[in-house]
Amino acid sequence: MIFERSLQRELTYTAAAVFMVLLTIMLTTMMIRIVGFAASGQVDPRDVVVLISLTVVGYLAVMLIVTLFVSILFVLTRWYRDSEMVVWLASGVSLTRFIRPIAHFSAPIIALIAFFAFVGWPWSNEQSKLLRDRFQQRDDVSLLAPGQFRESPLNHRVFFVEKMSPDQKHVENVFVTSTENGKVSVIVSSQGHVEISPNGDRFVVLENGRRYDGEPGALDYKIMEFQRYGVKLENAQLTSIPTASTTSTLALLQAPTPANLAEFAWRAGLPLIAINLFLLAIPLAYQNPRRGRTINLVLAVLIYLTYSNLLNLVQNWIEQQKLSFVFGLLFLHVIVAVVVAGLFWFRVRNRPLFPPSLFRRADRNDGKEA
Repeated sequence: MIFERSLQRELTYTAAAVFMVLLTIMLTTMMIRIVGFAASGQVDPRDVVVLISLTVVGYLAVMLIVTLFVSILFVLTRWYRDSEMVVWLASGVSLTRFIRPIAHFSAPIIALIAFFAFVGWPWSNEQSKLLRDRFQQRDDVSLLAPGQFRESPLNHRVFFVEKMSPDQKHVENVFVTSTENGKVSVIVSSQGHVEISPNGDRFVVLENGRRYDGEPGALDYKIMEFQRYGVKLENAQLTSIPTASTTSTLALLQAPTPANLAEFAWRAGLPLIAINLFLLAIPLAYQNPRRGRTINLVLAVLIYLTYSNLLNLVQNWIEQQKLSFVFGLLFLHVIVAVVVAGLFWFRVRNRPLFPPSLFRRADRNDGKEA
C-alpha cells in the first residue's frame, strides 16, 4: 500500500539521520573523556581508539532506542504539520492502522537493541576492563618515558630517565627514588639496561651510580657507590573482580544474586522501553497548529529521560532487595503500556488530553494582559 511504503521510507531516512547525529555526539563525548583518562595515566594512550569503539558498542542499545523514538515522532509530527495526516485520516485510515507499518520498521531495530543489551553491553564492558587491568599490571620499565617523572603502581617509586633506546632496553641518566618504612632511598646512575635471567626473571641493571639512604631530616645518610646495581622487576598481581555489568546474560541467570538480577532487569528493560516508546510516539506526535514546533521534541526528551531514570531506580531497588525481581522487571513497563493505551484511546476518539476550557482561560488572560 502506498501509505505504508511512504511511511516506512521516510522513517528509514529520518532514522539514519538521527542515528548519525547521535553517533557523532557519542564519539565526541567519549573521545574527550577517554583522552582525559589517558592524559592522567589511567589508560594506555595506545588503547584510546579501542576503548572509544568498545564504549560506543556498549551504548548502541541506548542510541538505537532514542533513534527509534525520535525518528517516529519527527515523521508523524511533520505529517500533522503539513496536513498529510489529515488526508490519511479523512481517507479512512485510523490511528491504529499506523501501528503495523511502524512495527515492521521497528522490529529489526528492536532486535538489534536486544542483541546489544544482552550481548554487546557485557562484552564491551569486559573488554574495556581487561584493557584497563592490563595497563595497571604493567611493570616499572613500561612506565618509563624520556624526560618525564613516572610513579610506579607497584610500590612507592618515582622514575626519571633522560634518554631511552627505541626498544626500551637501554636508558641514560637515571634517577630513582623510593620510600619504605619512613626511609628514603635515592639512586642516581649514568646508564642502565634490562636483563632477563635464565629462569625468566627480569632485572634492571644500573651502572656507574650512587645510592643515598636515610630518613628525611636526619644527618646519618648512607652513601654508596656502585658499578652495577640490579633491581628485580615484578608485574603487578591485581585481582580482577568480575562485576554484574561485565557478566554475560546467561551467567547472570545462573548466579541469581541481587546484583545480577538487577543487571538482568536493566538489560531486559531496554527492548521493553523501545516497544513502549515506539507505540507512544504515534499518539504523542499529534501536532496542534497553534503549538510550537519544538514542543514534541521537548516532550520526547523529557519522557525518555524520565523512563530511563525510573529504570535505573528500579534496578537499584532490585539490587537492594526493596522490590522482587519479577515485580521490578515488569511493573514499570506495564504502567507505561497502560499510559500508551490511554493516549491511543484519547486520540482515536479525538478527545483532548487537557480540557479546552484550560486553553480558553489562558487565551482570556493573555487578552486581558494585552
